[in-house]
Amino acid sequence: MVSVIIALGANLPSGRFGEPLATLNATCRLLPMRGIAIRACSRWYRSPPWPPSGQPWYVNGAVLAETLLSAEALLEALHALEAETGRRRQHPNQARPIDLDLIDHGGRVTMGAVWPRLPHPRLQDRAFVLQPMADLVPDWRDPRSGRRLAGLLADLPPGSLCQPI
Repeated sequence: MVSVIIALGANLPSGRFGEPLATLNATCRLLPMRGIAIRACSRWYRSPPWPPSGQPWYVNGAVLAETLLSAEALLEALHALEAETGRRRQHPNQARPIDLDLIDHGGRVTMGAVWPRLPHPRLQDRAFVLQPMADLVPDWRDPRSGRRLAGLLADLPPGSLCQPI
Protein backbone atom coordinates (compact mmCIF):
# COMPACT_ATOMS: atom_id res chain seq x y z
CA MET A 1 0.00 0.00 0.00
CA VAL A 2 1.17 3.49 -0.84
CA SER A 3 0.17 6.54 1.18
CA VAL A 4 -1.38 9.26 -1.00
CA ILE A 5 -2.81 12.75 -0.56
CA ILE A 6 -5.71 13.79 -2.78
CA ALA A 7 -7.06 17.35 -2.88
CA LEU A 8 -10.77 17.81 -3.55
CA GLY A 9 -12.61 20.92 -4.68
CA ALA A 10 -15.89 22.02 -6.23
CA ASN A 11 -17.65 25.30 -6.97
CA LEU A 12 -20.65 24.21 -9.07
CA PRO A 13 -23.47 21.81 -8.24
CA SER A 14 -23.23 18.39 -9.86
CA GLY A 15 -26.20 16.78 -11.55
CA ARG A 16 -25.43 13.59 -9.66
CA PHE A 17 -25.05 14.82 -6.06
CA GLY A 18 -26.18 18.45 -5.87
CA GLU A 19 -24.34 21.28 -4.13
CA PRO A 20 -20.52 21.28 -3.94
CA LEU A 21 -20.27 20.12 -0.33
CA ALA A 22 -22.68 17.24 -0.97
CA THR A 23 -20.69 16.28 -4.08
CA LEU A 24 -17.41 16.24 -2.15
CA ASN A 25 -18.87 14.15 0.68
CA ALA A 26 -20.31 11.70 -1.86
CA THR A 27 -16.94 11.54 -3.63
CA CYS A 28 -15.28 10.55 -0.36
CA ARG A 29 -17.75 7.67 -0.08
CA LEU A 30 -16.97 6.57 -3.68
CA LEU A 31 -13.17 6.59 -3.43
CA PRO A 32 -12.95 3.26 -1.54
CA MET A 33 -14.91 1.61 -4.37
CA ARG A 34 -12.04 2.62 -6.65
CA GLY A 35 -9.31 0.98 -4.56
CA ILE A 36 -8.55 4.10 -2.52
CA ALA A 37 -8.79 3.43 1.23
CA ILE A 38 -9.36 6.70 3.08
CA ARG A 39 -7.44 7.00 6.34
CA ALA A 40 -8.37 10.59 7.24
CA CYS A 41 -10.33 13.54 5.86
CA SER A 42 -9.52 17.21 6.41
CA ARG A 43 -12.01 19.87 7.36
CA TRP A 44 -13.78 21.61 4.49
CA TYR A 45 -12.69 25.13 3.54
CA ARG A 46 -14.15 27.96 1.45
CA SER A 47 -11.76 29.63 -0.95
CA PRO A 48 -12.00 32.14 -3.78
CA PRO A 49 -11.42 30.95 -7.34
CA TRP A 50 -7.86 31.00 -8.64
CA PRO A 51 -7.01 32.92 -10.66
CA PRO A 52 -9.47 35.58 -9.43
CA SER A 53 -12.65 35.64 -11.50
CA GLY A 54 -16.40 35.99 -11.20
CA GLN A 55 -16.82 32.27 -10.48
CA PRO A 56 -18.49 31.07 -7.28
CA TRP A 57 -16.20 30.34 -4.33
CA TYR A 58 -14.90 26.79 -3.92
CA VAL A 59 -15.30 24.21 -1.21
CA ASN A 60 -11.94 22.46 -0.75
CA GLY A 61 -10.52 19.67 1.35
CA ALA A 62 -8.13 16.73 1.21
CA VAL A 63 -7.95 13.06 2.07
CA LEU A 64 -5.07 10.95 3.27
CA ALA A 65 -5.49 7.51 1.75
CA GLU A 66 -3.73 4.27 0.87
CA THR A 67 -3.85 2.42 -2.41
CA LEU A 68 -2.19 -0.29 -4.43
CA LEU A 69 -2.70 1.79 -7.59
CA SER A 70 0.27 3.31 -9.37
CA ALA A 71 0.27 7.11 -9.57
CA GLU A 72 -0.76 6.86 -13.22
CA ALA A 73 -3.65 4.46 -12.53
CA LEU A 74 -4.76 6.50 -9.51
CA LEU A 75 -4.90 9.73 -11.50
CA GLU A 76 -6.85 7.95 -14.26
CA ALA A 77 -9.33 6.71 -11.62
CA LEU A 78 -9.68 10.24 -10.23
CA HIS A 79 -10.29 11.68 -13.71
CA ALA A 80 -12.91 8.98 -14.41
CA LEU A 81 -14.71 9.86 -11.16
CA GLU A 82 -14.63 13.55 -12.14
CA ALA A 83 -16.21 12.71 -15.50
CA GLU A 84 -18.91 10.58 -13.82
CA THR A 85 -19.70 13.52 -11.57
CA GLY A 86 -20.16 15.88 -14.51
CA ARG A 87 -16.79 17.53 -14.97
CA ARG A 88 -15.95 18.50 -18.53
CA ARG A 89 -12.38 19.67 -19.17
CA GLN A 90 -12.91 22.41 -21.77
CA HIS A 91 -10.97 25.42 -20.49
CA PRO A 92 -8.22 25.87 -17.88
CA ASN A 93 -9.42 27.19 -14.51
CA GLN A 94 -13.10 26.91 -15.42
CA ALA A 95 -15.76 26.46 -12.74
CA ARG A 96 -16.39 22.78 -12.03
CA PRO A 97 -18.63 20.41 -10.09
CA ILE A 98 -15.57 18.43 -8.93
CA ASP A 99 -11.78 18.66 -9.04
CA LEU A 100 -9.60 15.83 -7.78
CA ASP A 101 -5.84 16.40 -7.71
CA LEU A 102 -3.18 13.86 -6.81
CA ILE A 103 -0.86 15.84 -4.53
CA ASP A 104 1.50 13.17 -3.21
CA HIS A 105 2.01 9.49 -4.03
CA GLY A 106 4.28 7.93 -1.44
CA GLY A 107 6.80 10.78 -1.66
CA ARG A 108 7.46 10.04 -5.34
CA VAL A 109 9.12 12.85 -7.30
CA THR A 110 8.73 13.21 -11.07
CA MET A 111 10.09 15.98 -13.26
CA GLY A 112 9.77 17.36 -16.76
CA ALA A 113 7.26 15.78 -19.11
CA VAL A 114 6.69 12.72 -16.89
CA TRP A 115 2.99 12.29 -16.09
CA PRO A 116 1.74 12.73 -13.48
CA ARG A 117 3.98 15.43 -12.04
CA LEU A 118 4.61 14.66 -8.37
CA PRO A 119 4.27 16.13 -5.93
CA HIS A 120 1.66 18.39 -7.51
CA PRO A 121 3.74 21.14 -9.16
CA ARG A 122 1.75 24.12 -7.84
CA LEU A 123 0.88 22.94 -4.34
CA GLN A 124 3.20 25.49 -2.70
CA ASP A 125 1.11 28.36 -4.15
CA ARG A 126 -2.28 27.10 -3.04
CA ALA A 127 -3.70 27.70 0.41
CA PHE A 128 -6.71 25.60 -0.60
CA VAL A 129 -4.36 22.59 -0.85
CA LEU A 130 -1.89 23.36 1.96
CA GLN A 131 -4.44 24.14 4.68
CA PRO A 132 -6.36 20.85 4.32
CA MET A 133 -3.04 19.01 4.17
CA ALA A 134 -2.07 20.61 7.49
CA ASP A 135 -5.17 19.02 9.03
CA LEU A 136 -3.99 15.59 7.87
CA VAL A 137 -0.20 15.54 7.79
CA PRO A 138 1.17 18.57 9.69
CA ASP A 139 4.73 17.18 9.60
CA TRP A 140 4.69 16.60 5.81
CA ARG A 141 7.75 17.67 3.85
CA ASP A 142 7.76 18.45 0.15
CA PRO A 143 9.85 15.56 -1.24
CA ARG A 144 11.09 17.82 -4.03
CA SER A 145 12.38 20.72 -1.91
CA GLY A 146 12.51 19.19 1.59
CA ARG A 147 10.50 22.15 2.90
CA ARG A 148 8.07 21.63 5.75
CA LEU A 149 4.36 22.23 5.28
CA ALA A 150 4.36 24.94 7.96
CA GLY A 151 7.01 26.87 6.01
CA LEU A 152 5.05 26.58 2.77
CA LEU A 153 1.96 27.93 4.53
CA ALA A 154 3.95 30.78 6.09
CA ASP A 155 5.20 31.81 2.63
CA LEU A 156 1.70 32.35 1.25
CA PRO A 157 0.73 35.99 0.61
CA PRO A 158 -1.07 37.76 3.46
CA GLY A 159 -4.81 37.27 3.31
CA SER A 160 -4.66 34.17 1.13
CA LEU A 161 -5.72 31.62 3.77
CA CYS A 162 -9.06 29.86 3.37
CA GLN A 163 -11.97 29.88 5.80
CA PRO A 164 -12.97 26.61 7.50
CA ILE A 165 -16.63 25.74 6.98
